[in-house]
Amino acid sequence: MSHSFQNFIGGRWVPARSGRTFANLDPATGETLGEFPASGPEDVNDAIEAAAKAFASWRLVPAPKRAEVVFRAGEIIRQRKADLARAMTGEMGKVLAEAGGDVQEGIDMAFYAAGEGRRMHGVTTPSEMPDKWAMSVRVPIGVTGVITPWNFPFAIPTWKLMPALVAGNTAVFKPATDTPELAGHLAAILAEAGLPAGVLNLVYGSGSQVGDPLVADPRVPAISFTGSTDVGLGISSRAGALGKRVALEMGGKNAILVLDDADLTLATEAILWSAFGTTGQRCTACSRVLAHQRVHDELVQRVADGARALRLGHGLDPATQVGPLVNRAQLERVEDYVRIGRAAGASVVAGGERASEGALAKGHFHRPTVFAGVAADARIAVEEIFGPVLAVVKVKDFAEAVRVNNASSFGLSASIFTRDVQRAFAAMRDLETGIVYVNHGTTGAEIHLPFGGMRGTGNGHREAGPTLLDPFTEWKSVYVDFSGRLQRAQIDNQI
Repeated sequence: MSHSFQNFIGGRWVPARSGRTFANLDPATGETLGEFPASGPEDVNDAIEAAAKAFASWRLVPAPKRAEVVFRAGEIIRQRKADLARAMTGEMGKVLAEAGGDVQEGIDMAFYAAGEGRRMHGVTTPSEMPDKWAMSVRVPIGVTGVITPWNFPFAIPTWKLMPALVAGNTAVFKPATDTPELAGHLAAILAEAGLPAGVLNLVYGSGSQVGDPLVADPRVPAISFTGSTDVGLGISSRAGALGKRVALEMGGKNAILVLDDADLTLATEAILWSAFGTTGQRCTACSRVLAHQRVHDELVQRVADGARALRLGHGLDPATQVGPLVNRAQLERVEDYVRIGRAAGASVVAGGERASEGALAKGHFHRPTVFAGVAADARIAVEEIFGPVLAVVKVKDFAEAVRVNNASSFGLSASIFTRDVQRAFAAMRDLETGIVYVNHGTTGAEIHLPFGGMRGTGNGHREAGPTLLDPFTEWKSVYVDFSGRLQRAQIDNQI
């Protein structure tokens, strides 16, 4: 059944001023799930005005009280987890268990971010002058523009919005047009939890009509973006030229290193999950395996057999292990890369084609695909595909595996399978990625640790963990001189 949804601006649910809408489709069936406002710059302006007005009072609400709203939202999310997960599977396609995990990350972030309302630590330090107090505190930046992708339509918005709100910022939120429904549920839950009108504003629409005006507006001093590297770098150049705070989380080309002493059963299981979970549509997905030459052939056979056995279908079907790609363009992108891999001489040992039998013909399904005989510098081994395609590269030893991993233009996640504690610790030191796993796949993150990557994956910011407030706060240093006389710091502080 199709439903109509609206923007949330200034505490009210309103249509786009133009009256235009776009359809939200189930990628497994093509069914229309809902109609959403196709907003434009005029709607963005309304949202920014509301957020700027609300900031004046929201920043003065004590941080513990701001955090209580986020905590209450976490409780509501926990009560509605099953319904939110089903809605997510419908619009994004990931299997129901994974959708539940996505929602759980939102619950975890709500409780973790709420704790910052009673921490939000600054620094106190002795002054170098007598009768003088020195300290630093975090303060909110202002209106934050939050732009999120479709692959984690609930978790990623909570990773950004909840810390921003607890820190005292207001927000204008633009979700991906492929997964708009979960954004509406999140905004409604925060409002129900007691968030004042105008503190969070939700505007649906395209990047050109909503995202670009949001990035360009001088009343929005901070932008937090997760998505493709090309779009992120474009945002960085435009927003950076305006002196804005910009936090980027972008692409990945993550590798699992499998050494000659690895537990191949465990490694195979982890590779299959990391490569084909969420249909490969994760920034942390494993899209490269760097296999030691002594185990390469056996590992390829195990992974290929496992990939062929994975069951495709609608994510609500309990038997389904791999759902559809999010849209037709993503399916065609995967098909293009399969052709590129074949043309470069790599061998398809599993999959290699879209799945179109029976009910699968209605959706954007592609068989889990494994390439062997892949050169380390082949396009399928260095470019982000964002789909169920895995490239296996043969390496001669641990040192070569590390070199190949680090040659990537991305640096989000890496994994190593070995029983050798010395090589495990060397990998922890030498793998140039923001996340390193030992004897585990490349996917997964716990919200109390920083999340993010190096090089083309990001611009140095880290979401979650103890760094979660950094994109959303400024530091203010405060000096209180109670000496009753003018003390000129280093000028008068001479020994």
